[in-house]
Amino acid sequence: QVQVVESGGGLVQAGGSLRLSCVASGSIVSINDMGWYRQGPGVQRELVAGITSAGSTKYGDSVKGRFAISRDNAKNTMYLQMDSLKPEDTAVYYCNAELRLRNGRTYSYWGQGTQVTVSS
Repeated sequence: QVQVVESGGGLVQAGGSLRLSCVASGSIVSINDMGWYRQGPGVQRELVAGITSAGSTKYGDSVKGRFAISRDNAKNTMYLQMDSLKPEDTAVYYCNAELRLRNGRTYSYWGQGTQVTVSS
């Protein structure tokens, strides 16, 4: 069974840090683009950061300079280091991964989400 699972969320005070992880598992041949998205109360899901298989990155304007995305292709794992957290970063964070499976096709998978809460 192919799945994408996030971990690392929690409650932190403003100014603190958290590190999220996302692991893809199952019959995966390769992973293309990966990304972190978030959805706060009453708002649409937005891109936080993305990373290609070659390591090129992009960030949402609100997190530039505070968050860092990375991946370990050997472990099918992606990370999001979040520093200088603000209350407005409070949201459910989702991992997205474009997975190429053994049937030769590429599918977009989402994780179940991990809650990040930043207290003021």
